[in-house]
Amino acid sequence: MFGIGMPELLLILALALIVLGPKKLPELARALGKGMAELRKATEDIKDEFRQMENEIDDRSPSAKEDPYLTETQLDNAPPSPPPESVEKK
Repeated sequence: MFGIGMPELLLILALALIVLGPKKLPELARALGKGMAELRKATEDIKDEFRQMENEIDDRSPSAKEDPYLTETQLDNAPPSPPPESVEKK
């Protein structure tokens, strides 16, 4: 756990007990635990978002898997460029 052994951890806890007192230490530990749980939940949510995005990319048309050089507009089935007869000739 972060390279901290049992003797160092006991020393840190003893110093925290002396500095914060027996009434504040449990409150601080509770708040720290809630903060860590929220952080863990937020990172899991972000990981899930990335996994969903990756699955959406993988589930796109089979041509996307065959040709890795397709642009984003080609993947989104954008309308093709105008036909040659609508382009003015010079």
